Amino acid sequence: MISIVLLGTGNVAKHLFDAFLGVDEINMLQVIGRNEGHLAHFKDKVPTGTDFTQIADADIYMIAVSDDAIALVAPYLKEKEGIVVHTSGSVTLKSLGQLNNRGVFYPLQTFSEGKTIDFKKVPICLEAEHKGDMHLLRKLAGLITLEIHEITSDQRKSLHLAAVFVNNFTNYLFTIGHDICTEHNLPFSMLNPLIKETVNKLDYLAPFDAQTGPAKRNDVKTMESHLNLLKNKNNQDIYSLLSKLIGEKYGQKL
Repeated sequence: MISIVLLGTGNVAKHLFDAFLGVDEINMLQVIGRNEGHLAHFKDKVPTGTDFTQIADADIYMIAVSDDAIALVAPYLKEKEGIVVHTSGSVTLKSLGQLNNRGVFYPLQTFSEGKTIDFKKVPICLEAEHKGDMHLLRKLAGLITLEIHEITSDQRKSLHLAAVFVNNFTNYLFTIGHDICTEHNLPFSMLNPLIKETVNKLDYLAPFDAQTGPAKRNDVKTMESHLNLLKNKNNQDIYSLLSKLIGEKYGQKL
């Protein structure tokens, strides 16, 4: 059985905790967080606390806090014998400081409060300095997911950058679409089949091959009409820039 102490109370911590809690081979020993109120999700399931000097002994110490806080939490674990990992996509392994056993356990997924995640489909990206630590992390990851990747800190940072483009930026474009629908009394849900088909096509086509729309086919009249409909200058700039870049990608001159 693998024993774990979880340090952090945010969305990533909550989703990992819920995934670990339902596995017989995992023993969730403790959850530590700075804010007593944020520990409500974990109470009555495992011991919790706000004192980082009172951390139980475990096989794995998982730091699931904001990127800036990782280096602040790690020193509390310098006397521990288990492996210390963080869950960040953009922070290097070295941010954990001079620990004997350090690693990364990065779930590549977007986590929102109240939205259940099927962890079996979530890629877990691992990094460790010692073979024994990597073996343990692979064993842990294999208990909750079917997709495990060993990658370096540099690869993980690049992967996180790619994830920002395909998730965070894309979601912001959804927000613009939602605002346009609301402004014109249209249900945003009408776009859901289109959004899902756009994503589902990527199971069969590369993004380059899946591209459609007025910018790709150099439909200038449609693009001008769209720009006239947009009242927000920032949205006009986004539309113009993306259309220009798409056109250039497919050999058009806009």
